[in-house]
Amino acid sequence: MAEQALPVEQGVAAPAGESTLLRLAKYTVVRGVILFFTVIVGVYLTVLVANMGGYVDQIRRNEIREMVSIQVMNDPGLKSYTIEQKRQIIEERVRLEEKRLGLDRPFVVRSFFFLRNALTLQLGFAERMVSDTGSRQVRLIILERLPTTLLLFGTADLLLFFLSVFVALVLSRQYGSFWDRVFVALSPTSAAPGWFYGIFLILIFASWLRILPFGDLVDVPPPESRLLYALSVLKHMILPTMAIILSAIFISVYSWRTFFLIYSSEDYVELARAKGLSGRAIERRYILRPTLPTIITSFALMVIGLWTGAPIFETVFNWPGLGRTLFQAIGLFDIPVIVGSTVIFAYLLAITVFLLDIFYALVDPRVRIGGGGR
Repeated sequence: MAEQALPVEQGVAAPAGESTLLRLAKYTVVRGVILFFTVIVGVYLTVLVANMGGYVDQIRRNEIREMVSIQVMNDPGLKSYTIEQKRQIIEERVRLEEKRLGLDRPFVVRSFFFLRNALTLQLGFAERMVSDTGSRQVRLIILERLPTTLLLFGTADLLLFFLSVFVALVLSRQYGSFWDRVFVALSPTSAAPGWFYGIFLILIFASWLRILPFGDLVDVPPPESRLLYALSVLKHMILPTMAIILSAIFISVYSWRTFFLIYSSEDYVELARAKGLSGRAIERRYILRPTLPTIITSFALMVIGLWTGAPIFETVFNWPGLGRTLFQAIGLFDIPVIVGSTVIFAYLLAITVFLLDIFYALVDPRVRIGGGGR
């Protein structure tokens, strides 16, 4: 009978698989569209906030008028002109400069142009900041800083994830042990952000022990050899990576160890033990696999929290990334760089949530994509 039933099961599996793929594609498109509209709303609100509802335009008009007035009054070629003639020249030059910058149009109209340019990364030129190569293009400023941010947070997040899963699995086997109680007791310390721990790590390892650098990306002057340059970058990444891991590992281990304990008491796990399966096989197939959706969700939310704290974190370590660039732009009131950095962060957060939805649907067979089909 088993030989006769096998072709029937194979004949039914193909259309079911096609239906699942179709639903997954449909779900992916829908989630992508929803997240894109979320990014649009967030970026437009950023445009409004960064321009203070148009108040920044008035500041810029005043700056233009002041600059033009100084130029006209100090122009040797206009010494013979009367005050009234100079005033007319000032008004004309101010009008032309405002037209060139688009300040002659209402802010509401220009805000939608700002939104379009921001979403397409046509960010124009910075008002006060420059890139390492001397360019004022906002795109170049951001592209120079983005890789260092991805390098730091990507490395730290991966280390945090695998280390937390490993420690949580170990503690789930040693419930009630000394180290289990230590991690449970220290879990509230994860309420503090990463930059808080970073300050103490800098004081201990850089200021007191003098074994690690205070911050920045590489030594000064930078090593000429590629190998030495890479080793210098790794040395400078130790403290910020430690700060990120310390800020999240205790609560992650405590949460995930609890999930492992809950799933280890399920009936199917007891049945697997009764069948004589090894402990490693039971952990991998019957405990870790069912908890992956919950773990991935928790980890993604943790990553989003780390992204949002990047401006202060990178400023503490003087890390030349996108977060520090945004912090500097806020201090200099450089609107194009503020909007551009926020757009990139919005895209990064949207991509994180999007990948979370896809991974969640792939690793959890109980999820019915789109709510339809078998």
